[in-house]
Amino acid sequence: MPADDIVFLVEDDPAVRKGCEQALSLADIAVCGFSDAETMFAALGSTKPALVVSDVRLPGQDGLSLLRQLRLHDRELPVLLITGHGDVAMAVEAMREGAHDFIEKPFPSERLIAAVRSALEKGALIRENRQLKERLGDGISNIVGQSAAMQNVRRLVATLAATGVDILINGETGSGKEVVARAIHEASGRRGPFVAINCGALPETVFESELFGHEAGAFTGAGKRRIGRLEHANGGTLFLDEIESMPLNLQVKLLRVLQERSIERLGSNTAIAIDCRLLAASKADLKTAAETGQFRADLYYRLNVVSLELPPLRQRRDDIPLLMANFLGAAASRYQRPLAGWTAADLARWSAYDWPGNVRELKNVAERWSLGLPDGLAAPPAETAGGGSLAEQVDAAEQRAIEQALRNCDGNVARAAEVLHLPKKTLYDKLTRHAIVAEKFRRNAQ
Repeated sequence: MPADDIVFLVEDDPAVRKGCEQALSLADIAVCGFSDAETMFAALGSTKPALVVSDVRLPGQDGLSLLRQLRLHDRELPVLLITGHGDVAMAVEAMREGAHDFIEKPFPSERLIAAVRSALEKGALIRENRQLKERLGDGISNIVGQSAAMQNVRRLVATLAATGVDILINGETGSGKEVVARAIHEASGRRGPFVAINCGALPETVFESELFGHEAGAFTGAGKRRIGRLEHANGGTLFLDEIESMPLNLQVKLLRVLQERSIERLGSNTAIAIDCRLLAASKADLKTAAETGQFRADLYYRLNVVSLELPPLRQRRDDIPLLMANFLGAAASRYQRPLAGWTAADLARWSAYDWPGNVRELKNVAERWSLGLPDGLAAPPAETAGGGSLAEQVDAAEQRAIEQALRNCDGNVARAAEVLHLPKKTLYDKLTRHAIVAEKFRRNAQ
């Protein structure tokens, strides 16, 4: 049975177990109930559940022991715990060891259904990411972000990578176009090299030679034959960044290469067949450029058969914590420094900033932060009329950041703690201090 078909419910109280089973079944969630952990583990041999929901107090093996054994069996399997009064401390300990979340008795059926759906969504996302990584190799891990836009980018990369089709990648400067291009190459299965050219950085006088290569004596200074980038990328991928900067006369030659899959070096009349996939990137609107004569329309339409749109960072602010954590980890390794942390106020400031330099600017900020330097960003304006004391402003920023994280995570405290880079217990303490009720941020909350 597929993992996304069933939930295992472990509850020793027959009345509670039956009530939970009925509630989940009415919500179209397949469920299989067990009276103890031992019976549930026996069923794991034939059925892989998408989620395990377990009472903390069980006869024989308790919920915490069940969690530890499940983590050995499958670390990615989400576990949702049901606690009674006085068991919260045990549940918090369980979450430290990897439990997804817990709900406290007594609870309405709507609370159970919402918690189960949240855990199932997390499990599905984990499985999707694992499948993408298996299909794409290491490249997919460099496309960081769980926003809807970036998940769509990963899906498109998974779909298009192995096809060999030429792709146009659109996005602002610093939005990660080369990262996506490398991921496509690594997932394509092509054995040749990944060759990158920044068209905006090459002087027009050397552009043609750089792209097509030349024979000895083709022009003054050409003392020996030189292989061009197109030929060097044979069997692999050529990435042309800022293709809008390519001279118009070379655009004609590039179009011919795309149509005929062959090149001629400067100073030669011999056609050389190449097997080269082209990935082009542009920060400009090529359609408008083609309409105004600044870019060849025939090349634009040839490139625009398949395109990927990368959103600017300001349109996917939910990814900022993930990106920052990724860059800080890399910087700590590079500079041999302890991993730098951040506060909720820091996250609020980063989330309020517009990031004109996009992910590249965020990476630079992360590297400064890792070195113990200020991030250099202006703090967001205080919402209180008089601004308040520094402590009040920091407190308010922390509350806004926590509420935004809960909103983004559909009220799921465990996921919000991951986003905020906080231990779950610390986040629960902050929820109490700020009088924040996580359930209010669930999408189906009344």
